[in-house]
Amino acid sequence: MPVISITRLKVRLWRYLPMFFLQALRAARQAASSRGNLSTRLLRDRNKTFWTATSWSDEASMKDFMHASPHGPVMRKLLEWCDEAALVHWTQSDAEIPSWTEAHERLQREGRRSKVNHPSAAHGAFRIEPPRASRDIRLK
Repeated sequence: MPVISITRLKVRLWRYLPMFFLQALRAARQAASSRGNLSTRLLRDRNKTFWTATSWSDEASMKDFMHASPHGPVMRKLLEWCDEAALVHWTQSDAEIPSWTEAHERLQREGRRSKVNHPSAAHGAFRIEPPRASRDIRLK
């Protein structure tokens, strides 16, 4: 059964943005070409916030991607780069990635915070602003 993964990251300082953006694009390309990836979408939201949505043929494929380079090593940098981070994974009968509105609702309802070294007040309260879903990038 397909696995859907939604992540939301907010970069805390402008100085981290160039490296974050470069690494996010590398990881997104990696996801799109990884075994078991069915779909990959990215959303650059307001206020240095970024969303990803991927669908996978199975959980093992998703976990293989998560730990492989460049994604695996860069995840550790997010502890310092981000002040908000959250994710949610679920299985469903089809590989269709939900709308960004539905992804936000699911993340707020069922998601979990990821560890960051400098959490914002919103991160501490697990308060996630809805995305401004005007333009996303589909890699696959």
